[in-house]
Amino acid sequence: MNYTEATQWLFDQLPMYQQKGAVALNAKLDGITHFCAYLGEPHQKFKSIHVAGTNGKGSSSHMLAAILQEAGYKVGLYTSPHLKDFRERIKINGLEISEDEVVSFVLNHKDYMSQNALSFFEMTVAMAFDYFASASRHCHYRSRPWRAFRRHQHY
Repeated sequence: MNYTEATQWLFDQLPMYQQKGAVALNAKLDGITHFCAYLGEPHQKFKSIHVAGTNGKGSSSHMLAAILQEAGYKVGLYTSPHLKDFRERIKINGLEISEDEVVSFVLNHKDYMSQNALSFFEMTVAMAFDYFASASRHCHYRSRPWRAFRRHQHY
């Protein structure tokens, strides 16, 4: 599987709201909760700030990330949607997750994600959690604690 195939598989998991309507919405947390348990609770291996609200999440998240990075922190940033490339969603210190890391995550967890009918959002957030947790284990950046930011759009 290459990067294009991996991202296409992820996008194919998006529900078609135009075709399914309200049944496409799953407001429960069971999927992400169980997936995080399966991954070893990666979201508990770093500190994070969740930026929520109607407007300004992207600007606020990027501003906070820049401030903390300038102060010497290693900063992960998860945003959605992306503009051109899926990897824009997951960054550490402004550097996008690599294509190989996206492919590896999909290959390693595709069976679980398929069997549990996870949503695109659940899969991509878990990918970010896993990536940030992996990076935080190797964090020796000016002896500062790890920080990760998550921002997502509510529709």
